[in-house]
Amino acid sequence: IKLQWAELATSGFWDVIATPMIWILRTLTSLIGPGLAIILLTLIVRFSLSPLSYRGQKSMATYTQKMKVVKPKLDAIKEKYEGKKGQDAQLKMLTETREVMKENNVGMLPLGGCLPMLIQLPIFIAFYRALGYAIELRQTPFVWWLQDLSAQDPYYITPILMGASMWLSQKMTPTTGDPTQAKIMGMMPIIFTFLFLSFPAGLVLYWLTNNILSIVQQVITNRYLSGQEAAKAAAAEGK
Repeated sequence: IKLQWAELATSGFWDVIATPMIWILRTLTSLIGPGLAIILLTLIVRFSLSPLSYRGQKSMATYTQKMKVVKPKLDAIKEKYEGKKGQDAQLKMLTETREVMKENNVGMLPLGGCLPMLIQLPIFIAFYRALGYAIELRQTPFVWWLQDLSAQDPYYITPILMGASMWLSQKMTPTTGDPTQAKIMGMMPIIFTFLFLSFPAGLVLYWLTNNILSIVQQVITNRYLSGQEAAKAAAAEGK
């Protein structure tokens, strides 16, 4: 019995998003082949989510710039109460920290950058199921070392490239300056690389393409924001 792509989507709420994506992938596969279909579908998804991605990247960059200004003040407060473990001292430190954050209009860490990834979650799950079980993708080659997109990469080339692209994307993304968070984020490319070693090559290709598009969008966003900052600086000097 031929396995239908729509039946491979996750059940419940995710069907609303995942099922149309699988139908699009199946249509593209019949026209241009599975490898190019995955890349083209990734482009479609990424283009559709680009406004959300831009807002997330912009809010993160703005938050990072504000934190660079506030960090010396926060470090001074931390040093002021260093060694004082009483409840009153901790409460005063927290209060002063909140006041500094409020004075400089610094809110919570923006979560907008996570939204596109959350939206892609049902697509990711649907791809995992489809690429692992769909008859249409069995023994379908893409490049010379990938002869079956429903199986794992035998030479682990795509997972390594995916991890490298994830690392590069992180390096280009503004950070909050928190060393603990930076250490955790630095481990993510390594963790994801090992995690993706056993995933179907088609799924890794999707995530690799998505990472490359993220890098391109980050470059464009950084240049645009740098241009805005330069324009503001020039306007301030002209006053």
